[in-house]
Amino acid sequence: MLTQIRVLLIEDHFLARMALHTVLEGHPQIRIIGEAPDGERGIELFRTLMPDVTVLDLRLPQMSGFDVIARLRGIRQQARIVVLSNYQGSEDVYRAVHAGAMAYLTKDASGEEVLHAILTVHRGLRYLPQVAMNRLAERMPAVALTPRENEVLVCITQGCSNREIAERLQIAEKTVRIHVSSLLDKMGARDRTQATIYALQRGLVHLD
Repeated sequence: MLTQIRVLLIEDHFLARMALHTVLEGHPQIRIIGEAPDGERGIELFRTLMPDVTVLDLRLPQMSGFDVIARLRGIRQQARIVVLSNYQGSEDVYRAVHAGAMAYLTKDASGEEVLHAILTVHRGLRYLPQVAMNRLAERMPAVALTPRENEVLVCITQGCSNREIAERLQIAEKTVRIHVSSLLDKMGARDRTQATIYALQRGLVHLD
């Protein structure tokens, strides 16, 4: 008799969740035991159901997928988590894996690959396709911004001037200049434009 793998889905888009449900339920070893449209509900179901594998998106309402991963791992250190997301930046992959995800797939992955990732993770192994491995290799170790530098970077990607950043964050304009200089140096960027490009490419910042 085949071992049943109990799977929890955390995905805010109804159609995407239904499509994933259909693909997974077609496999004789997979049983969907719960579905959640947001992180808070997903955490509640995880705590109650204790699934074998959790499949989640990173872009969720109210709470990011990164935070959900950390919360799930806090509840159960051995939580086996598969990320299925549109985010493809090197920072996204790094943050997800660092938080505790055992597999990282983009949403253009085939149903067969998603199933393979779940089966692999259930065995206690990581599943990182070549594209995810490439993203991890691209990540620059020097990018370790402070929370304030991250806030300034978000403002920069939105086209704010130093004065506008100072007003938004309620800090001195001189302090803003210090933060900008520091984050440009850490990112290896020549100017604000290049920093914006790097931030978007690597998933440091996401523009809706």
